[in-house]
Amino acid sequence: MTEMTKELAEELAFTQKELDELERARNMPITFDEDCPEVTSEMAIRFHRVNPPREQQKAGHS
Repeated sequence: MTEMTKELAEELAFTQKELDELERARNMPITFDEDCPEVTSEMAIRFHRVNPPREQQKAGHS
């Protein structure tokens, strides 16, 4: 079930307009403001994940 039909692949593919928008966004600078401040070292230390990473599968088990 890992193979996609051609139709599904085309449906999920980005349009040229979307690709252009992504490229423009990629080249824009990041601007921090009062609603979204840059994360300080102290803030990063206090950060706790809401969804902890899953344990990796044990070797030899699928």
